Amino acid sequence: MEPKIPKPKDTFLSLIRADFITQWRNRRAVVMTLLVPAIILISWKGLVQHFGGPFVLSMSLTIGLTSIGLMGYAISVARDRDKGIFQRLRATPTPDFFIMISRLSVQLAMIVLLVLCVFIVGYKFDNITLSPTGYALTFITGIIGGALYLGLGQAIVGFIKNAETVSSTTRLVYIGFLMLGMFGELNQFPAQFNKMIHWSPFGTVRMIAAGAMDPHLWNSNTTIALFATIGYTIVFCFLGIKWFRWNSAGA
Repeated sequence: MEPKIPKPKDTFLSLIRADFITQWRNRRAVVMTLLVPAIILISWKGLVQHFGGPFVLSMSLTIGLTSIGLMGYAISVARDRDKGIFQRLRATPTPDFFIMISRLSVQLAMIVLLVLCVFIVGYKFDNITLSPTGYALTFITGIIGGALYLGLGQAIVGFIKNAETVSSTTRLVYIGFLMLGMFGELNQFPAQFNKMIHWSPFGTVRMIAAGAMDPHLWNSNTTIALFATIGYTIVFCFLGIKWFRWNSAGA
């Protein structure tokens, strides 16, 4: 009697379940991802009166999304590729497309969890409340902004084959976004440099997040930022898919 070959659907469900279990076992990293935006929200409580709740919330959310795409997704993909996990998965009936969809589903859940965390901490410690529309739109822009940073992480892990180099590069990029984004949005640099940061991936994600939190703040610049964010995402994803190899040897 010939062995029964599992259907791709069944292997995909098993894979996504395994990916979520792995994420749960690595919950210390999940806590750290949520902790940084929470600390920023709490420490920036005094800025709410000067810049408004949406500014502080959107800044914290953007930093969290950066962490998910760079520190979470890119490093985990590089590590698993280096261990040969992807090569073994490709030997199963699961299509390559499903392998990546499973990983991205975990990151999508992380984005939703991050948005909820920002809302709860912002309400509990900073007394920031949004309209029902603001809450709903923020989830949408959070997913759009998260897609940008997942695409950037994919581009980095596609361009760089060594897992240790990916780790150091993503940490460097993350710190760069963190420092330049925070100080740039507070206009701590020369005008031209501030403008560059304003329209960088960090700046455009923060703009659309702030506009979603308070629809009255949405203007033509926010709409341009939305299209810029989508444009960045397309470019990063295209490069990430084009450069990506399933093992560190480049095969």
